[in-house]
Amino acid sequence: MNLIMKKHSIIALVLLATFALSGCVAQVQEVQACLGGEVAGFWLGIWHGFIAPFAFVVSLFSDSVTVFEVNNNGSWYLFGFLLGIGAFTGGGTTGAHRARRRRS
Repeated sequence: MNLIMKKHSIIALVLLATFALSGCVAQVQEVQACLGGEVAGFWLGIWHGFIAPFAFVVSLFSDSVTVFEVNNNGSWYLFGFLLGIGAFTGGGTTGAHRARRRRS
């Protein structure tokens, strides 16, 4: 019984985190607002990269949500975006750890 409650708690926490982070996804901007609005930089790139998996799921069901900020400052935003995705996915260290464990 304790194992079942633990699984339900984990599922509830994952769903809660998904809903909480989906409220922070990048929104579609009109062209004029994009040209005159604030430009997304490195720090926003990290945040958008971190929430990209959640934004992708939400973007499947909503036309007003995008995964990537169009109004960005270029290379620094892209670098932050990649770091954010890497932080969310573990940066590839999980696969290397598994390979090392198999060799032992």
